[in-house]
Amino acid sequence: MDLDLEKLKALLRLLEKRNVTEFEFEDEHVRLRLARGGSSERQTTYEERASLVVSTTATSNAPEPAPAHDASVDYVTSPFVGTFYRSPSPDKPPFAEIGSTIAEGQTLCIVEAMKLMNEIEADHAGTILEILVENGKPVEFGQKLFKVKRL
Repeated sequence: MDLDLEKLKALLRLLEKRNVTEFEFEDEHVRLRLARGGSSERQTTYEERASLVVSTTATSNAPEPAPAHDASVDYVTSPFVGTFYRSPSPDKPPFAEIGSTIAEGQTLCIVEAMKLMNEIEADHAGTILEILVENGKPVEFGQKLFKVKRL
């Protein structure tokens, strides 16, 4: 795992400056979770915690189990932290249902982030196998929203 330590430290300083207590990031290669606080004896800074996490992860020699991966199955993930909506408004039908055939560029849902409604579109044609988030629930950056079988 390659981490740019200077960029990580800059991110940690920004999170601490903004008084963010938890931060989580995940993509297909890296999962990073930072949390601050919780101990009454001594509060560690993000930078102290990150050095612990990075050194622990970097020195781990245990092989990661290979996930069973079906090349024809893909996930649509949230590009934002926000609120997930399956339809354009409460009185309208959902953009997509389980079993729906979707086209590349088709709107699948909306993620509201900072009062902006962001349409999330399909990257490729396929069939919706699973909807992984309940309507109106908060989502995190990189969270899987839909399981899609490519056509």
